[in-house]
Amino acid sequence: MTREEIIKQVNDLLSEEFEIEQSEFTPDAPLKETLNLDSISLVDLVALVQFTYKITIPVEELHKIQTFDDLYNYIEEHLAK
Repeated sequence: MTREEIIKQVNDLLSEEFEIEQSEFTPDAPLKETLNLDSISLVDLVALVQFTYKITIPVEELHKIQTFDDLYNYIEEHLAK
């Protein structure tokens, strides 16, 4: 899967799940603020990503994922493994 495919699929998923326009999703936009994530919806986001991409995001890694670009990078990096 190419980076462009990851970005498109992630944006489609997040837009549908959190009912936010994709125009809000810029690479440097903060995930939590843009998606209005509280602790429960953050768990939903992690579960959605883990289920869709069959990767694991350990709790201790979550703090590294601050922006949309961080999320794309994390998925791209872990899909390759």
